[in-house]
Amino acid sequence: MMRVLTEILAARPHRGTSWIAALSGITESPTLVVESSAVTIVPDTKDWTWVVKRPCPECGLDTQSYSRNAVAGMIRDTAAAWQDLLTGPGDPRLRPSPAVWSALEYGCHVRDVLQLFDDRLRLMLTVDEPRYPNWDQDAAAVADRYGEQDPAAVAGSLGEAADAIAERFEGVSGNQWQRAGSRSDGASFTVESFAHYLIHDAVHHLYDVTGTQHAGSAAPGA
Repeated sequence: MMRVLTEILAARPHRGTSWIAALSGITESPTLVVESSAVTIVPDTKDWTWVVKRPCPECGLDTQSYSRNAVAGMIRDTAAAWQDLLTGPGDPRLRPSPAVWSALEYGCHVRDVLQLFDDRLRLMLTVDEPRYPNWDQDAAAVADRYGEQDPAAVAGSLGEAADAIAERFEGVSGNQWQRAGSRSDGASFTVESFAHYLIHDAVHHLYDVTGTQHAGSAAPGA
């Protein structure tokens, strides 16, 4: 299950924390003591669509180094890493600082993104050039009380969501990879670029939680 550590996410140390330490709850940073719901997070309004064309300097992932057929496996492996973070040692409900989401809050977000993107992928495969319904990720975090959810339940539903969209991607073939869809802000995707955009989101949030960059190289056979 943890091929994510040796192939997909064979991460290099960053900011004093290794992947092994991060996933085992052992870090070189001070003990986390911030309540997860103490402060409202400032919304992230940056446009991240550029990550489908060039490497991310923050998390280190180069989506272009992976073939579209590798994405389903990456989704499952990254979900396994999230499940370990949510159910392993340490309290995933605690924030590293007041203005930064906890591992639990990020895990809820990743779960919801996987579910949302599965709906959008279904639309792209069945409707010509659909416009996706709007989704406010920050409003969802507040309305659904991300910081108060059960970590084990989130880990389970995140894994189910990952399996569902990975299976849908595995069913894509031929010209389906070039079917298009768009957001209400005008950002457009093909199924292929949509796949790369999704995997960056899940990987980047692992970096947000652990402070460890992605290795930046493709998995064998990708």
